[in-house]
Amino acid sequence: MTVWTVLAFLGGLALLVAGADLLVRGAATLATRLGVSAVVVGLTVVAFGTSTPELAVSVDAATSDQPGIALGNVVGSNTVNVLLILGASAVIGGLLVHQRLLRREIPIMVGVSVLVVVLALDGRIGTVDGLVLVGLMAVYMAWLLNVARRERPDVLAEYDAGVEAVERPTVRRPAWWLVGQIVVGLALLVVGGRLLVTAATDAATALGVSELVIGLTVVAVGTSLPEFATSLLAAIRGERDIAVANVVGSNIFNILTVLGVSAIAGGSIDVSDAARQVDIPVMLAAAVVLVPMCWSRLSIARWEGVALALFYVAYVAYLLLDASNHDGARLVGWGGVIAGGLVLLAATAAAVQTVRATRTPEATAEPPGS
Repeated sequence: MTVWTVLAFLGGLALLVAGADLLVRGAATLATRLGVSAVVVGLTVVAFGTSTPELAVSVDAATSDQPGIALGNVVGSNTVNVLLILGASAVIGGLLVHQRLLRREIPIMVGVSVLVVVLALDGRIGTVDGLVLVGLMAVYMAWLLNVARRERPDVLAEYDAGVEAVERPTVRRPAWWLVGQIVVGLALLVVGGRLLVTAATDAATALGVSELVIGLTVVAVGTSLPEFATSLLAAIRGERDIAVANVVGSNIFNILTVLGVSAIAGGSIDVSDAARQVDIPVMLAAAVVLVPMCWSRLSIARWEGVALALFYVAYVAYLLLDASNHDGARLVGWGGVIAGGLVLLAATAAAVQTVRATRTPEATAEPPGS
């Protein structure tokens, strides 16, 4: 692996992060001036805008006949978002979610993850599959805009504060500046995506590993940096609903829009046996871990955040062992990876149910309008 490859990867990553930041800030400020409410801006422009690096990279990879990077980036980013980013956010101070909308969005996230499993059964995500995914995204957006305005007052106030923080550097900029900022952000995303895909391909060849593994690991973590920054800052500021909503919204966007558009742009995306048997099921297991959030006002404790992060470390270790044909990978096997996810799910669900059972009726009562 040459110095050029390393520099191209780091440069592409820097351009992607900068482009996403310019795009989100410019679009959020412009939307607010056009009268769009803060909760809608937070759930759409901010949450989806942080996934634009994934979109740029996966579309570039799909059109460059590098399906492993295109698919690995989506699947890997969704896994990173839940296990690593949400886990780290919980470690900061625990997460207690009140947002009613999340109780509906999390099952949607699980549902679209199941849909990927089904679509991948024939070994490819075709053009028709991509059109279905993008169509579902349009339906989801219409539903989201309809129900977001009916959120609890405290949640709306949280989004007001969160969006205000995003817009602070651009709040006094004129409209023409904001439009120019959006255009520059998009340009940086395109150039950064090209550099990152080229570097990732060279790295895979030099290291003797598949493009899928590179996409699932370094590319996925790199393109998830905007989500990492947004969720961690939200957790530090005590905006816990935003920290979780950013992850859930990003994962839905990654599957319906990033994967859908990539499949349409590239004609189809081939899905390897390894992705069908290990990586996509792990992504689904990570989504299912959040299901208890639908049952009550789920408190994700620090130890649960640590468990999520450790499970991600174990998954990456398996990928690296498998890529190097180490005996340890064959000893664990893909069944061990999925079993670990299910054990984590069972432990999390059991912990939630235990907490609920020990709460007093006053503590567990739903707030008015829930």
